Order: sequence, then C-alpha cells, then structure tokens
Amino acid sequence: MSSSSWTTADIPDLSGRRALVTGVTGGLGHHVGLELARAGAQVLATARDIPRGKESLDALHDAAPEARIELVELDLADLASVRDAAARIVTDGRPLDICVNIAGVMAAPQRQTVDRFELQIGTNHVGHFALVGRLWPALVAAPAARVVTVSSLMHWLVREIKLRCLDPDAEQGRYRKWAAYSESKLANLVYAMELDRRVRAAGLPVESVAAHPGYSATGLQHAGLAMGDYSLERFVVRIGTWVVAQSAAAGAWPLLQAATDPSVPSGAYIGPGSPGEARGAPKPAGMSKAARDPGLGRRLWAASEAATGVTYP
Repeated sequence: MSSSSWTTADIPDLSGRRALVTGVTGGLGHHVGLELARAGAQVLATARDIPRGKESLDALHDAAPEARIELVELDLADLASVRDAAARIVTDGRPLDICVNIAGVMAAPQRQTVDRFELQIGTNHVGHFALVGRLWPALVAAPAARVVTVSSLMHWLVREIKLRCLDPDAEQGRYRKWAAYSESKLANLVYAMELDRRVRAAGLPVESVAAHPGYSATGLQHAGLAMGDYSLERFVVRIGTWVVAQSAAAGAWPLLQAATDPSVPSGAYIGPGSPGEARGAPKPAGMSKAARDPGLGRRLWAASEAATGVTYP
C-alpha cells in the first residue's frame, strides 16, 4: 500500500470509468465527486433534494468545466427511492467501477425513515446496504469494481450493534442520538469487512474498502443537531470544529485513496495519518475488535437482508 505521502495528485487516470458518489450536496461528497471527475471518471452524483443537487452540480462544473457529472435522485431513507435509483443506473447495462457511500446523518433527534427504521441507522447503513445490493449487476460487470464505505472514528464508542434496530417492529429502548450515530458507523465498518470476506470467498471482481475522514469540517456535525432543540450543543460543536477540524477537502483524501489507489487492498481501512487519526495525509487506520468480528458481520448481513429484502447475487 502507498505511504502516507499520498495526495490527490496520485489519483490515476480514470477515463472510461464510471463512479457513483452518494451525498454530493455535502462537503466530503462534493470533494470526492470533484476529484474523481477531474481524473476523468463519469460521476453519478446522488442527491435527495434535487434543487440543492442542481446547485451542487453547478458548483462542480464551475470547478471542473470538463467534468462529466450526472445527477441521480436518491433518498437513502426511502427504500423505494433506493430501488428506483439503482434501477435507472443498472438498466443501461454499463459497468459501475466505483461506488463511494458517503451520505449520512449525524446526531439527529429520534426520527424514522419512510420504512420505519431509526433515521441514522436507516440512512447510514440500511440505505447503503440496499443500494449496493441493487447495483450489484453493474458492479460485477466491471473488471475490478471497488465499493468504498465511509465509517467514523466514533465507531470506537460502541462495542456492539443492537440488531433489533433493523426490525421496525421490535422494542427499541431508550434513544441516545450520539450512541445511535456511533452504532450506525460501526455498522458501516462491519458491513465493509463482511462484504470483503464474501467477495473473496466467491472469487468476484469486486473490492470492499472502508475509510473515514477524521475530524473534518463537513457541516454534518451541525445538520443533525439543527433538526432538534440542541442550540447549546450546536454552539459547542461549532467552536470545537473551528478549533480542531481539518477542511472537508482534506477529509476527502482517505476516501479518494480508498476509491482509486490500486495498492490499497480489499478489506483495508484508510484514515488520516496524524496521532489519533483526526487529520493529516491518509494511511491505514485502526478499527475496533467489534468491527473485525466475522460473527457480527454475518449477523448484521442477515439482519440487513431481512430488513431490506435485498440479497447480493
């Protein structure tokens, strides 16, 4: 794997490749989509809010006039929207070389998705699990597709995934917004590692890599809190972000290396290289024991299939 000196200048020529990036209206998604397009990829940029998505598309074209970027309507909190978006992408029969799962919700008040999952696990994990599964025909049609799933340093804060959160009819217990977010980010990492084990066992030409942006000023920290009455908490987080965080462009680097560096193997986890992994050039990141647990991976996979009705052929 490349050393921590990796920069966006090391992104190879992506001409002829097609990439999907979820969440281009946010900081990380904007920069990932921009750099992939600059490298020559055709980028499918997803957005839940189409007017806002069109504004983001204009900003991307302003930064890279030659970029080939197409807007795809997708609401990860609605499995019908996931199904429809994936169908539009798969129907034309063209391969999908890169899929970067970025879009997410952080520290939102207790709310439900259209399909009655808790909002954070439903958006951050369930929606992406279903999306990749429905895109599977296009991924396996590529010579060497790569699925990148974005986790977080906060996956360390929980030791388990309460799988009842994937059953809307189960009693959910007390809701804690930061714990729910951490659990969804652990689910992202467990999913990425389990997907790697499964594609290896099946001998499929798909690689599963995970990444995290460290502590980056993406706006995600404030958007979820803005959904509830958390004005003091928003103020504290805003000050902490201003003092500590790196830019969204820098936070996108580990995601971009995970998506494009051929020396990064399937099953890798990439994050910023500073002590504590909060900022800096990308390098292999540490993950918790729970994230590496094959038993948890199998249980999460089965629960995700049951929750979405999506299986990976």
